[in-house]
Amino acid sequence: MADLQEASVTLPSDPASVSAARKFVTDILSEWGLPVDDEAGDTVRLIVSELTTNAVQHTFGQSPTFTVDLRLERDEELVIGVTDSHPRWPQRLPAAVRQDNGRGMIIIRSLTAECGGRLSVTPTAEGGKTVWISLPWTAPVPG
Repeated sequence: MADLQEASVTLPSDPASVSAARKFVTDILSEWGLPVDDEAGDTVRLIVSELTTNAVQHTFGQSPTFTVDLRLERDEELVIGVTDSHPRWPQRLPAAVRQDNGRGMIIIRSLTAECGGRLSVTPTAEGGKTVWISLPWTAPVPG
């Protein structure tokens, strides 16, 4: 298997694109050897769902599209990136805040830490940002 596999998709910043992003990730991970019903696959889909929902809901119409990038490095690390063109970076809410939404980054941080992964945010040249999640790859990769 190659040392590096990559895939990406750019979708409109529309609520329907969240499910399209999940399907894209499911298809790619399956192609890369992760069973669809695997717990790690569920975790990745939930992370992608939360990140893409943030890209749709919290860019306030200033990002017409978002991009989901996937990288599998040396069959050891899965890197997920979600890029939008809005300059505002994700905000951490205090635990005492009671809202019906706004918990996406808490969920993402928790799942990432639970898996032994890392979260980072980097600016884009166009003034937006990419939220990166790096997770140890635990699925058996077909030889």
